[in-house]
Amino acid sequence: MTTNYEDIHRDVIESCMNGNVRAQYQLYSLYSRAMYNICLRMTNQVEEAEDLLQESFSYAFSKLGSFRFESSFGAWLKRIVVNTCINHLKKRKVDLVYTEQQSDPAPDDDHVDYEEIKFQVEQVRKAMEKLPEGYRVVFSLYLLEGYDHKEISEILGITESTSKSQFLRAKQKMKEILMRNE
Repeated sequence: MTTNYEDIHRDVIESCMNGNVRAQYQLYSLYSRAMYNICLRMTNQVEEAEDLLQESFSYAFSKLGSFRFESSFGAWLKRIVVNTCINHLKKRKVDLVYTEQQSDPAPDDDHVDYEEIKFQVEQVRKAMEKLPEGYRVVFSLYLLEGYDHKEISEILGITESTSKSQFLRAKQKMKEILMRNE
């Protein structure tokens, strides 16, 4: 059974396209929490996340006429949110730690037995906050937002291998932070 994207919230989206403010609020209510979480994971700062959420929704509402129901509205909006966050981070000049600047982790370090490690969600969230920004962005895009390394490389303007190494280093750093129980 395939998902018929044109039926998901279609009436609300079409009302928004016609300028219905209540429909815009309803659409905002449906998606704002999930999109805010993306913004927060990307920026690691509450105020910036709130601002970027508002900016993303404003942009989405202004471009709603270009939404063609070929994907889910949530996927379309998520792309806008991620791009808004990435553009914001680029303006802040994200300094990624490139492959040449650090040695690669040993191949054995890549395997982590996640069944043995039982961390509370709050511990993981706090550990993510401690990641360097470049690590956190790649980690969030890959693991939490579901982008592959090719897509991340295009979004951030880095090579695919840099995305992969950033992700591996982020995982290693997360493991170190969690093991120290910071």
